[in-house]
Amino acid sequence: MFIQTEATPNPATLKFLPGRAVLEGSTLDLRDAEQAAAQSPLAERLFGIAGVSGVFFGSDFITVTKSAGEWQQLKPMILGAIMEHFMSGAPLLNSGGGTSPGDGEEFFDAADADTVATIKDLIETRVRPAVANDGGDITFKGFKDGVVYLNMKGACSGCPSSTATLRHGIQNLLRHFIPDVTEVRPM
Repeated sequence: MFIQTEATPNPATLKFLPGRAVLEGSTLDLRDAEQAAAQSPLAERLFGIAGVSGVFFGSDFITVTKSAGEWQQLKPMILGAIMEHFMSGAPLLNSGGGTSPGDGEEFFDAADADTVATIKDLIETRVRPAVANDGGDITFKGFKDGVVYLNMKGACSGCPSSTATLRHGIQNLLRHFIPDVTEVRPM
């Protein structure tokens, strides 16, 4: 098994590509060891490495965020943990494991349903693929009074350039196509 790594715009996060599907159809963002232990054997193993502070599963990648240490020392241990997990054939998720906390209900006024549908379509087709390339995910959370609320996950959560991505990239895109949008904010 050969696992590739890629840098992300977030210097505290590294993207690992195991060359196989990781979590098809959804994403999972784990931010602490307790949450990881309850949901994923692989995430639990990764949080067992000193310095790991976040694990994110995408469709065909895993991003790991560090709070301490240097990638030069952490990377071999992370690669070993990922390889051991996939070679063992163990499931990625514990039974009942799944969506991240905070993936709760969306909020918007029923009168804005058409606008929200357009916002979601633009996020799905134009924003999420680009964000996934950087080792993260972004999901729609709500729309109220012209403000779009988005949830940033994986490498995007806490990334120094995430504010610029929201303000200059996503906000400008949505304003261009949807005049009702005045601002984009993270949740």
